[in-house]
Parts: sequence; structure tokens; C-alpha cells
Amino acid sequence: RRRMRVLELYSGIGGMHYALIESNLSYQVVAAVDINTTANQVYTHNFPNTALLNKTIEGITLEEFNKLSFDMILMSPPCQPFTRIGLQRDLDDPRTKSFLHIVDLLPRLSKAPLYILLENVKGFEKSAAREYLVKTLRECQYTVQEMMVSPTHVGIPNSRLRYYLMAKRSAQQKVRIQEKISAPSTGPAEDAPPAPHICPSQDKSHTCPCSTQLKATLEVQKKQIQNSDLSVQQIQAFLEPQEDVHEPQHLLPPKTLLRYAQLLDIVRPSCRRSVCFTKGYRKYVEGTGSVLQCCLDTSVEDVFPSLDQCSEEEKVQRLLDLKLRYFTPREVANLMGFPQSFTFPESVSTKQQYRLLGNSLNVVVVAKLLQLLVTPELQHKDGRPH
Repeated sequence: RRRMRVLELYSGIGGMHYALIESNLSYQVVAAVDINTTANQVYTHNFPNTALLNKTIEGITLEEFNKLSFDMILMSPPCQPFTRIGLQRDLDDPRTKSFLHIVDLLPRLSKAPLYILLENVKGFEKSAAREYLVKTLRECQYTVQEMMVSPTHVGIPNSRLRYYLMAKRSAQQKVRIQEKISAPSTGPAEDAPPAPHICPSQDKSHTCPCSTQLKATLEVQKKQIQNSDLSVQQIQAFLEPQEDVHEPQHLLPPKTLLRYAQLLDIVRPSCRRSVCFTKGYRKYVEGTGSVLQCCLDTSVEDVFPSLDQCSEEEKVQRLLDLKLRYFTPREVANLMGFPQSFTFPESVSTKQQYRLLGNSLNVVVVAKLLQLLVTPELQHKDGRPH
């Protein structure tokens, strides 16, 4: 069979392209499109033979799209209009302009693509943009499936819960995707809010004295459940060899430890969990990614409870003894499913590497979804039925 022609929109550093490779489908990326010059530099470095268009998507005409004659669209539109920490302006955000252009062109294409896969942040599922997309797809005779998937569901110790939409243009019965991806482990969902706490005090003007402690206890319990899930690999499988890590460069400085110690998400190599790495990793502390404890002779549980009783000097020393370091860009890439063949050009700074990775997606998750989306129409490269 001929190779499937794929159009990669918002191509970034090539996460979707690597997912195609990982999926083992027979494909050809006819064009990748992005306006981020640094991301494009990384993409070209890794895929020098792929046509990369450094232009706005809304600047591509219907005629140009038709000339590409693609069978599949892969896209991860800008998430800022939908993210929970953003303004959630949805369709009023100018960054949705390119996405709306694609949706508007879909019914007018001379040859509608057989498949569409979209990735976005949690929050997109409640947006007007999603509603408009699904309505258009159904009018164009697509079968649509939507789901929230995290890398932990496929055995990777990193929480990155994302919305996925898969559309197939055929009258075939829907693939029961949820059954084919291992279900999340029992216990609190990784993105679930803490359980409600009923405080005996009825005076709402005062903060419940035990709420902070209860929240901390629930957080510890949640982490213990995540670490006991044997279907998820340990972090050590994703770490660089110790001799390859220039440790001083990645250790948290005393100033950061002293000011933000209580906000850090600390993991050990034996852990089966880590929090989502965002584009603000190393720039901000809270909620941007986990840090690794390298000295395993001391336990975090022994250090933190007594910190308040220590002098500033003692406090810093006790925290330094844990040897807390940031994950390297290579390790973050590993947790996001990028193969060892993926590299950054030397001209891309460490800060830029974290930022680009934070804007990317999990390769392994998307590869599994692609396999399920295309089954059974296309075969593997070796001829086996998919």
C-alpha cells in the first residue's frame, strides 16, 4: 500500500513526527508548519529532509492545502486560550485564528483527510473551539472520539494529562480506544482536586487551622499511591548516566532552597511519578516540574518537619545535604518519549530547550493513539496487519 501522506501543523520540535515513527505506520510527512523559529531550527536539525513551512497557518490558502493532498492532519494548536492558568479567552483569543482557519477550510478541501488527531490541554474539552471543531467534523461525516490521557496510563512516570481528539472519515464502527490504553490506577486521579474537608468551625472568616495539614496529608497519600503503581516504570529508567550529568550546573542553589523548599516536588530515582514539566521549568518553582533527590542517605521526611526549628544556616545545609537537582533537558525529553536520536542544535540554550520541551507532547501516548486510530486500514511497514 502507498504511504500515508501526513500534514503536521504546529509542528514545534517534531513530537508528532516522532510519534509517527514510534507508531510504525507507513507514512510520509508532506509538510510541517510552525512560526516559532527556534522550534523550527530544532525540527530541521532532526528532520532535515522534511519540508518545513515557516509561516502562519492562516496564511496558507485553500489551493496550497489542496496541493499537499494529505491523508492525515496532526495538530497541537496553541494551548494558552484554554489553559486553566491563562485568561481562557477561547475563541476571542487571537491565537485561535489559525485553528479556526483550519476548521473553516475542512469542508472545502478537494480531498478530505481520512484521519485527524488533535492534542491540547485539559480545559479544551469545555471550550467553544472544541464545540465548533466537533460540529464541523460531524457535518463532514467524521466519527469523533475524545479522551483525556496521561503518560502514566502507558507506564511512563510523568503526569501530563492532555485532551486528545481523534477523527476518522468512515462509516466504520468506533474503535473502543479507552479499552486499549491501560486505565489509570485506582486511587485519586492525578489531576483531581483534594477531597473536601469539613471543618467543625462554622466561622467562614477564619481559615480552618487543620486544612493545610490535611491538604499535605492527602498530597502525601496521593504520591504514595502513585509510587506503588507497578504498571508505571521507575524514574531511574529515564535518567542520564550519572557521569554524563554535570551535577553542579543542575543543583538547586541555596537561595532557591531557602525560599521555595516547601513548594518543591521532590522525587527519588525509585519513584514512579513526577509532575508535568512546563515551559517555565527552572525559571519558576511551583508547578513547573519535579526535582531529583540525588543523596539517598537522607530522607526528605527526616529533613522537612524540623526545618522550622533550624537557623537559616542550618536549614540551608540540611537542604543542600539532599543534593536536589533539576532534571536535565535530555531527561525531560526521555520522560516525554523522545528517542535518543533526538537532539538539540548547539545554538539552542538550555533555557530554550526546557521551554520547547514544555510546549511539546508525549511521543509514546500519541504513537499509541495513532496506531488505534488507523487500525486496521493500514499495515505495518513489515506487512503485518496493523
